[in-house]
Amino acid sequence: MKLNLRSIGLALISLSVPFFLMMTSIRLLITPLYPQVEYRMPYFPPDRYGFTLEQRLKWSKVSIDYLLNSAGIEFLAGQRLEDGTPLYNERELSHMQDVKTLIQQMITAWTILAGLYVVLLALAWRRMWLGELLRAFGRGGAWTLGLVAFILAAVAVSFTSLFTVFHRIFFTGDTWIFLYSDSLIRLFPIPFWRDAFILMGALTILGAALLIWLGRSAAKEKKTPLPLGEGQA
Repeated sequence: MKLNLRSIGLALISLSVPFFLMMTSIRLLITPLYPQVEYRMPYFPPDRYGFTLEQRLKWSKVSIDYLLNSAGIEFLAGQRLEDGTPLYNERELSHMQDVKTLIQQMITAWTILAGLYVVLLALAWRRMWLGELLRAFGRGGAWTLGLVAFILAAVAVSFTSLFTVFHRIFFTGDTWIFLYSDSLIRLFPIPFWRDAFILMGALTILGAALLIWLGRSAAKEKKTPLPLGEGQA
């Protein structure tokens, strides 16, 4: 019975790995560093309505700060452009509230999962089933590669379609559709998100590859025969 429960638990751990690895990559991207690099790419489109590089960097940082802090929507509602107009209109503010809720829920789940992994690693090490746990992580890494391959293929075929499906899954109705003149589109146009998806995929692949390597190393260690005489009473 204990073995069956442990087997089920290890299978659940494997299933959780794709979410954990992708959320780790996404969390690494939700920082001002990514816009700092992305806005300076030679192919990144300039804002046809007048945002300079410095303004994009300033307002993207404010937006990211809002997504990660504990402030209410008044944090963004009070932001004003140089001419005194609000940074975001009511529709944009409503969407940013939805985005913040989604991101903070996912970060909470990611943090809890990370803590669970640490506890399981310590428990597995103490009770001599660390190899089994590492192999479960390795299987999760392999499944992650398949999922990321599908996502990157969708990016290559039609990122716009993928982007649309993503928003229809996580947001209600058409609350995420804006005018090209709206600040959200000017700060975060399609190339911004396309490159974010690609970079997320690349970072996730690196994490998955590491877990697969650890799982295979654990499997090889399990199969290594004991030297003659060892393990005998």
